[in-house]
Amino acid sequence: MLKGKKIILGVTGSIAAYKAAILVRALVKEGAQVKVVMSALAKEFITPLTLATLSKNPILVDFFDPENGQWNSHVDLGLWADAYVIAPATANTIAKMANGIADNLLLTTYLSARCQVFVAPAMDLDMYGHRATQKNIETLKSFGNIIVEPGTGELASGLDGKGRMAEPEDIVESLRLFFQNKTPDSLLKNIKVLITAGPTYEAIDPVRFIGNHSSGKMGYALAEEAARRGALTTLVSGPSALELKSNSVQKIDVVSANDMFKSVEKHFEQSEVIILCAAVSDFTPEQAAKEKIKDKTKLVLELKPTTDIAFEMGKRKKENQLLIGFALETSNEISNAREKLKRKNFDFIVLNSLNDKGAGFKSETNKISIIGKDNNICNFELKTKELVASDILDKIEEVLKLQ
Repeated sequence: MLKGKKIILGVTGSIAAYKAAILVRALVKEGAQVKVVMSALAKEFITPLTLATLSKNPILVDFFDPENGQWNSHVDLGLWADAYVIAPATANTIAKMANGIADNLLLTTYLSARCQVFVAPAMDLDMYGHRATQKNIETLKSFGNIIVEPGTGELASGLDGKGRMAEPEDIVESLRLFFQNKTPDSLLKNIKVLITAGPTYEAIDPVRFIGNHSSGKMGYALAEEAARRGALTTLVSGPSALELKSNSVQKIDVVSANDMFKSVEKHFEQSEVIILCAAVSDFTPEQAAKEKIKDKTKLVLELKPTTDIAFEMGKRKKENQLLIGFALETSNEISNAREKLKRKNFDFIVLNSLNDKGAGFKSETNKISIIGKDNNICNFELKTKELVASDILDKIEEVLKLQ
């Protein structure tokens, strides 16, 4: 939802300024372009170099560069941005914003901004609760600014109460919700989407299993993005340490390949889009021991194939359903993926290779190619898995348009 969005981050002089680094990184990870404007005092809490490195843009503090006289136009900044986030926002800055005082670049940019402004207060509990501060916050709300409410907890003063700047992920979520409400309806809105994710574990005995290195990150990113686009999303997840941020995804936890097959089978017919992203075990022990195996001598396991979920669903797929599969290859990538696409009756297949640095299991990034039924290949650069999920769902929407 933040992909390609232009966001100004205003950082003021608060101990919570350290969170600005985390916020910048999160916004860039979401695909946003970020420019940072700092107050002079903010530089005492976090260095411009840190924020410049993370945002990949120069940091703006003064109205002009004293070395070359180059002007930093608050007007141009205000016109450039899709959103202006002031985090942390001190009591002093909030008071100036409420009263139209413009004595630094951060504030003149605020008065010039034509975009939505988000304010994340950060201060001690008595300052936050003071009637003057509360009046100023109400004034900002009346201007149409969105206040990202501070949290409650231990403060820099040692006191405990309300005044902690909202966590970066909460600020990012506020931005997502804002842009989601502004974005035209996705073709996935109210579409039933079924996604599988993670590994499966095949029991050898009560404590040992056959599994793989899948973390589930790609499947979870797809579920989050589908939900943001308004899809009625069900995620069938093998064992994973990940947690969903969205409350609108129905998550079903499973362990084995057979568990996953039964769950997918149950939800398949009512689903309109099915994305089989899980790394399902191909084999399972012929018989699992009921007690922990104690024999330390050579162990021979007899294995049998698990149910091929993709193949079975491909046989059952109807004309009004889209079935998308994944292929993780180590050699002959294109030919193997095309064979899998045809054999399992996918509408398109997402190919990634363990030979590509930064792709594959457990990484935060992925590099994919999408191969369609027409055998056309669309190659993508290395990206975060969140952005890869967006690319995949864009492709699904493209196919839905043609139906």
